[in-house]
Amino acid sequence: MPVFSAPEEGWRLTHLGRLMGDALRRFDARVLQLMAHDVEVPLALSNLAARDQVSAAHVHITRHLSLAGDRLTDLAQRAGMTKQAMAALVDQCIAWGLVTRTVDPYDARARRVCFTPTGLAWLQAFRSAVAQAEAEFRAEVGDEVAAVVAIGLEAYAGGAPP
Repeated sequence: MPVFSAPEEGWRLTHLGRLMGDALRRFDARVLQLMAHDVEVPLALSNLAARDQVSAAHVHITRHLSLAGDRLTDLAQRAGMTKQAMAALVDQCIAWGLVTRTVDPYDARARRVCFTPTGLAWLQAFRSAVAQAEAEFRAEVGDEVAAVVAIGLEAYAGGAPP
């Protein structure tokens, strides 16, 4: 069994995937923190966010649910989650008043997940928080680095895997 020296183990903490994951967690945490203090967010939701009851997983609904509403399977696929995991998040968001299930106008057997008026206020708070978190990122790393990071991530995310 090979023995690794300490310098060789450092790669686990500094490889690109780890750095992107750490950056995403920091960004999402900042967005949720900003949303917790947004006066436009209903107080009950603000309190949930402030007590870390709303997680990055809940943000998947905010990121991926279209304004027209979506079937659960489509929402789960866009978010990269299983239908069962997304159903659990949707149930929680229904309890919080963010979304509702309605009859699909194209298939009476199917249901659509749609934002409620409270959910639309949450979505607007999300938009504002993302804009502020992005501005903070640019202020921390500089506009040029931020532009290069954005271009690089767009190219990488849109490219085909090797």
